[in-house]
Amino acid sequence: MHFASIRIITDDVDRMIEFYEKATGQTAKRSTDDFAEVITPTGTIALASARTVRALGPHAPRPAANQSVIIEFRVEDVDREYENLRRFDPEFVNEPTTQPWGNRSLLFRDPDGNLVNFFTPVTPDALKRYER
Repeated sequence: MHFASIRIITDDVDRMIEFYEKATGQTAKRSTDDFAEVITPTGTIALASARTVRALGPHAPRPAANQSVIIEFRVEDVDREYENLRRFDPEFVNEPTTQPWGNRSLLFRDPDGNLVNFFTPVTPDALKRYER
């Protein structure tokens, strides 16, 4: 099995593309007006309009309704990323903070309110967890 992507359903694909391009430094690959992918070396964020799931009926995912998933990116230097992010002023949940499990972490929200975590392992145990 190969984990492929996380798909975010949104009412504004253009706004989400702009946000994730700025946040990741990657250029989105747009397939249609309703679908784009931000492809990183280790995973993909798919961005799709609500029109793409309407056929699922009343159980279709709703845009801007996530209350349980955090989209996480391991970055080389979370403090440097924080300074880069401040240029386009996302809604920050916290400033870079070293967590008890050894990751230095920064939480912020994308335009639909989804939580995004940029983190850097900083303790020996945390660094060991991410060795490949």
